[in-house]
This record gives sequence, C-alpha cells and structure tokens, in this order.
Amino acid sequence: MPIRNSAKALIIRDDKILLTKNKDGNGYFYLFPGGGQEQGETLHEALKRECIEEIGREVEVGELIHIREYIGRNHEHASFDYDVHQMEFYFRCSMFNEMDKDPAPTNPDSHQVGVEWMDLNELTNCRLYPKKIIHYLNKDLAPVVYLGDIN
Repeated sequence: MPIRNSAKALIIRDDKILLTKNKDGNGYFYLFPGGGQEQGETLHEALKRECIEEIGREVEVGELIHIREYIGRNHEHASFDYDVHQMEFYFRCSMFNEMDKDPAPTNPDSHQVGVEWMDLNELTNCRLYPKKIIHYLNKDLAPVVYLGDIN
C-alpha cells in the first residue's frame, strides 16, 4: 500500500478546539478535521475540501504546525490498519464567517456523527486520535515539529 498524505486542521478558539465526533463499537472518539490528499491537489486544497465535508465550513489555511507519521502495524489498531502508512500535516486554520452558524458536516466520514468544540483541558478525558498530540496543543502551537510515528 502506498504512503498516503493527509491534511488536518487545528482550529482553536477561546481555549477550545474543533474536532469531528465519531462513534464505533467502543463509543465516541474524536479526530481532527481533514483527510486524504487526492491526485493533483495541494495539501491546502485537500484540507479546504475536507473541512467543507466534515465541518461544513470554509477554512483559511495558515501555517504548518506539526507533521505526524503513522505506521499502523506499530500501534494499537494494527489488527485493522496494519498496512496503513500515512503522513499527516497539521495546519493552523481559522473559519470564515465564524459566527454565521455552528459547524456541521455536509459529507461526513462513515463513523462521523457530528462536530464538537472541546475544551483543551478536557482532551485527556476523551478518545482523541492521535492522543499524543495533546502534549503539543497546550504549547500555543509552536512552530513545526516532526512528531514521528505516534498514535
């Protein structure tokens, strides 16, 4: 399986971060908005498209903050994503017309049930993937950090 690029949005407002809310057999889990880059798309274009689908809002893509590598066979979900190798690029983003309406998906992923503003201090109490990124979110989104193969 080829290495897949994915662009993710870090949208923070008033000490809260916008996440997609998802559900599986173990309950709710949270992900950062964004997704896979398609052939011919830049990472910025992919992120804008994915945010419209997952949070129903246009975003302005800002600076690159983190790069995360994920090699499925090295982590807890190896039983179903053993062959996954993904490079994730996390960008600081802001929403256009923030006060117009609450974010809501227009074309959600299969497990997505909604969108939620989560208090940054509550992130350790939920199933967030990748969970190790929490450590970096509380540092005012410092400049680019290669986080390595984490989950």
